[in-house]
Amino acid sequence: MKKVWLTALGTSQDEVQGVMHSLQQYGLSADGHFWEDNLAQMAWVKPRHNLLDPAICAWIMLASAEALGTATIRQGLALLALNIQAARGRDFPLVILQTSGATVTPESLPGPLAACEVFSCGAAGYGPKIVARVYGSKGQVTPPPYRLDVHGLPGLGLWFEVGPREGAWQGALFGTLGAEPDFHAVGPTGQLPEKTTLNFPEKGLRLEWSGQEIVAWAVKNTLDAASSYFVRVKGQPQAIVFSAYAAEADAEVFVVKLQ
Repeated sequence: MKKVWLTALGTSQDEVQGVMHSLQQYGLSADGHFWEDNLAQMAWVKPRHNLLDPAICAWIMLASAEALGTATIRQGLALLALNIQAARGRDFPLVILQTSGATVTPESLPGPLAACEVFSCGAAGYGPKIVARVYGSKGQVTPPPYRLDVHGLPGLGLWFEVGPREGAWQGALFGTLGAEPDFHAVGPTGQLPEKTTLNFPEKGLRLEWSGQEIVAWAVKNTLDAASSYFVRVKGQPQAIVFSAYAAEADAEVFVVKLQ
């Protein structure tokens, strides 16, 4: 029997049990937790190890439109989704099972959640649709030209990791909307470096995106698929902006909304 992880947001124990029972009828064993909305304590990290379990084949979020419209919940879910996609790929099944409210569309969600499929919990037949997603495929998912991950480390802060998927960047730039970088490092992909050497670091760069000011930091270290630029962020960023370093304004800039 395939296993899925169920995250309940603002729903009752009875609703959760009903969904788990329904999924079991279609050959899906569900385990899960109730979402804790606490960005300051990085509560979004708690179910990470469960979702990284190879036995878990999909992440299902049982939530109302009201919950999915709450900025802190949206950001927590987006950060967790970003981290899981970095580890398991962008084709890892993400499903929203909506319990109430106006229909939520993937396009209205933060960037990492845009890959979600949204089904109504009140409509008959959501079980087979989830089964089809678990056993099927959304087709070939073309990975972006960059690598992006997030590390929520209580006591050490919120860190973003960026770098090229292939080839090399002659440096990197990373900025945030609604928060500010306060430390940066370069090191091997996948883990915060214990020591770092920064080439021509820059801080406090002011950029404009969609009429809003972005605060960015940058380095000129050469990065490849085995090395990354790590930036610690103070605050709760609404969006992040990053790119390869370029003296002229000709580098492709990537924007990921988190709220």
